Amino acid sequence: MDIRPVPYDHPDAVKLDEEVQAEYHVRYGDGGDATSMAAADFEPPNGVYLVAYDHSGRPVASGGWRSRDGNGEGNEDGDAELKRMYVVGDMRGLGLARRILSALEDDARAAGRVRMVLETGTKQPEAIALYVSAGYAPCTKFGYYRFHPDSRCYAKTL
Repeated sequence: MDIRPVPYDHPDAVKLDEEVQAEYHVRYGDGGDATSMAAADFEPPNGVYLVAYDHSGRPVASGGWRSRDGNGEGNEDGDAELKRMYVVGDMRGLGLARRILSALEDDARAAGRVRMVLETGTKQPEAIALYVSAGYAPCTKFGYYRFHPDSRCYAKTL
């Protein structure tokens, strides 16, 4: 498996983002994640976006982090927000999400971020299980979905 940084607007990142948005639609019945994001959010040193490629060069997983500081939406100074963690269906259960999560945590730590935060939902029990098993704990809700009843927010000190 080859995990490498790519721009958030790279064609492989866009393809995987479209797939995760379609999955959000199936699970939540809406138009996907409406959180405002831009490619510049993931440019080092203020963030990074990773794509994992299988042995044939097919993009099979992704995830990124972006810098977030105190902003009136529940973020705290020094936060790194995890975004768009996704693994294609036929590659799930192989530890790819955990590998990407670890790489993102290492990168955010190296960039001086002090806490990794994420927002997920009750209809993503696999994601919640991954984050809890990786040491994340519930935290004050933040971001676009902070008032939504299905939203769950987690944090981990880096």
